[in-house]
Amino acid sequence: MAQYSKTPVSKNDDLTLQVTALTNEGQGVARVENFAVFVPGALPGETVSAHIIKVTASYAVAKILDFVTVSPDRTDPGCPVYAQCGGCTLRHLHYAAQLEQKRLWVGDALSRLGGFSDVSVQPVAGMETPSRYRNKGSFPFGTAGNAVVFGFYAARSHVLVPLADCPIQDERVVECAERVCAWANECRIPVYDEKTGKGQLRHVVVRTNADGARMVTVVTRGPLRRRDELFGLLGDCESVWHNENPKNTNVIFGELFTLLFGKPALIETIGDKRFSVGPQSFLQVNRKQTQVLYEAAASLLAAEPDETIVDAYCGVGTISLFLAGGCKQVIGVEQVAAAVEDAERNAVLNGVTNASFITGEVESVLPRLVAEQTKIDALVLDPPRKGCGEAALKAIAQSGANRVVYVSCNPATLARDCKFLAGRGFSLAAVQPVDMFPHTCHVETVCLLVKNSRS
Repeated sequence: MAQYSKTPVSKNDDLTLQVTALTNEGQGVARVENFAVFVPGALPGETVSAHIIKVTASYAVAKILDFVTVSPDRTDPGCPVYAQCGGCTLRHLHYAAQLEQKRLWVGDALSRLGGFSDVSVQPVAGMETPSRYRNKGSFPFGTAGNAVVFGFYAARSHVLVPLADCPIQDERVVECAERVCAWANECRIPVYDEKTGKGQLRHVVVRTNADGARMVTVVTRGPLRRRDELFGLLGDCESVWHNENPKNTNVIFGELFTLLFGKPALIETIGDKRFSVGPQSFLQVNRKQTQVLYEAAASLLAAEPDETIVDAYCGVGTISLFLAGGCKQVIGVEQVAAAVEDAERNAVLNGVTNASFITGEVESVLPRLVAEQTKIDALVLDPPRKGCGEAALKAIAQSGANRVVYVSCNPATLARDCKFLAGRGFSLAAVQPVDMFPHTCHVETVCLLVKNSRS
């Protein structure tokens, strides 16, 4: 971002600003003599009266005082704590416009950061009903007066915003959190204070599956008190766990899990596949869009019956199991040992015999597979937000694979990694974004890269 020796705006200026764009964090962008002014809450096409609250050498931040013109895409957020809560960032933007904005973000990243000037980004695959889609919620506790409350943190803070409901959460998730909160108030369970390290009740994590079963994990700093009263409130839940986290940290879970009663795991169904889900298992929280995402990946990959596919960063084997029916063999690679154990159980659960899993960092395992001349016809990549390590990308280029499907939650690192592969003989052939998290700025993208015939 360019720096100015003298900025064209100053702190406490009152200005009329025309908003022309939206950042990938959901802030409106206006320009004064080409100097960027970020306007939280404003939308492209709007004109606002604003007060400058921060100025740096390269940008300013303004607070809206009033709207001069309002975008036709603005809508009622439909959530009483939207302005305070840090969970959603786009509820004030009509859903169809959210999808188009996400398509533009993906296209901008691939063009600006990846150098793909002629890339065609397909319309974002959205939800017919973009509400109540989250089947898992993690709620911290706090106090309001003398009462225990639960909620979410405000953006970029650990200031708790209490809530009575959340329109993107499954109602059963919120209802279970309410029960634990009622138990804490009834039994006078002290809430953990991050600043002092005192108190007991830290979080409740609730998950539901497609059948409506509920798994509740109560996290405390020390041993669980008044468990009989807790059982009385959660006795109809299918799985209840206690997690003890004695450390002064903002990480939710500690190391010690105890099954209080019920089943140790739930069975989640995505498409025609079933997955065992425990309190620590990672599985996407939007089951409907997860199926859309994985079916898009499988369709773009178009595996042949005689092919060997490597599923890098395979997690609990979700994509591996979606692909296994269409190819000779799937090799999953994942560095988290517990996830590999889940993947192996999930393969058995689904009767899949042609999927195997390797525990290790992709950046170490892939080069080894290539050095051993393992037959690799194609790869699926689903890395964390930081993207793929260079060692993995180099191994992919040397693997002999003729196509790569890249599943990404971060358009910036996706563009960077696709650029790397494009410089080593691959062409970007298809880009399909999927809206896994409506009303937020997050977007998943599935890309197909194909090895050039002369490479």
